[in-house]
Amino acid sequence: MNLRKLPALLGIVAMLASCGDSGTTSGGTSVTPTPTPTPTPTVAGCSLRQRQDFALAALNEWYLFPTLMDQTANPANYTDVQGYIDALVAPARAQSKDRFFTYITSIAQENAFFSSGSSAGFGVRLAYDSTNRRLFVMEAFEGAPALAAGIDRGTEITAIGTSAGTMQTVSSLFASGGSQAVSDALGASTAGLTRVLRIVNGSTTSDVTVAKADYSLTPVSSRYGAKVILDGAKKVGYVNLRTFIDTADPALRSAFANFKSQGITEVIVDLRYNGGGLVSIAELFGDLLGGGRAGQVFDYTTFRSEKAAQYNSQKNFVAQTETITPTKIAFIGMGGTASASEMVMNEMRPYLGTNAALIGSNTYGKPVGQIAIDKTSCDDRLRIIAFRTENANHQGDYYTGLASVMEKTCAAADDIFHPLGDANETSVKGALDFLAGRSCTALTAQAGVQKAQTAAEANLLLMPMAPTPAQHETPGLF
Repeated sequence: MNLRKLPALLGIVAMLASCGDSGTTSGGTSVTPTPTPTPTPTVAGCSLRQRQDFALAALNEWYLFPTLMDQTANPANYTDVQGYIDALVAPARAQSKDRFFTYITSIAQENAFFSSGSSAGFGVRLAYDSTNRRLFVMEAFEGAPALAAGIDRGTEITAIGTSAGTMQTVSSLFASGGSQAVSDALGASTAGLTRVLRIVNGSTTSDVTVAKADYSLTPVSSRYGAKVILDGAKKVGYVNLRTFIDTADPALRSAFANFKSQGITEVIVDLRYNGGGLVSIAELFGDLLGGGRAGQVFDYTTFRSEKAAQYNSQKNFVAQTETITPTKIAFIGMGGTASASEMVMNEMRPYLGTNAALIGSNTYGKPVGQIAIDKTSCDDRLRIIAFRTENANHQGDYYTGLASVMEKTCAAADDIFHPLGDANETSVKGALDFLAGRSCTALTAQAGVQKAQTAAEANLLLMPMAPTPAQHETPGLF
């Protein structure tokens, strides 16, 4: 049975990460109309208690770890739905099986993001060096305000204000309230909201005023998302997927059609910031990498015992017109790499063994996925951890990341002072070294999101305590 045959009430099947506990072929376009925000609970049936009861009933029916729910949690003790959900799943969280992966969100906003990548913001992905209290831009998205204002990968933000007269240094914000204070200073994800940012590009410091706007995230960058890199005389395919959303389909097909036309058999798959998304796009990615394996197992999907007979499934590779037959794959992954990204890596292991490597640092560790249960009258979508995935060898359960299970790993920094896709960028260079058989230093497994060690490794992605739907799928998005 395919996951797409789930009843309509389950909504979108996804594998994505929520880090609220932690510190294509064309540019993006504006979105009309703006996705509607989650309404205040004034609609009939949308009182706080009714929404909490909805969450409890759905979790009792679908939650993957029913014995790890706290049924003694009293909804009256919580002032919002998420707080009650957190209490219900606290036992699973204590075992690192549900690190804020089950949450309530907006149907309208999430649908808008999954269908077209739409959200409101500056259009940057931010990460910070917690030791030195510094904030860096990891990438800037085409068609969004920040890139138009000269803010791109490697830019440092040193101060934030609502006006030139209210600037606060990033260092002081970290000192007073940690990463949440920085998130708060950047403001809500509201189109038209303006901030003054003091930025450093190389030796140049300037203050720029940037207004947040509605834009569509391009899942495969038009600047560096798909390209062919020459390593000596050898052609290597490079593809960087930002997030697993519907609009990634044509972009991925285009990238692999180009690789196929040039006879490329060695590929770098850069998922270093990819927090996951749609299972259907992860399956397509596997198909494009699965030349010669049509009909063989890509993955197994397993629900709780009461749902197993009806919903457990096996996905086989399906040959696509653009499919290539890679002999070696270098996966670039880091602390923000989670869910569907990890799924693609894990599912290729049985077929490539030591010819597939994790380059970078340890990944997040999320071998489970969510279904969506909707309460449409309240614009409530409950994302519930409901299934786990395994590869053809029934390997899964990498809750502490992939570094300890990948047959080959190579440590590499995230070098933000070189563009993504640049052969001289440290992680890309490490990937090229692996593909060429050159030596590297193996990773040691580390649980959870990795902390930055230097400015060039500022890979602790900035996440607010209450992420928007777009931020759930795109860690560090602002």
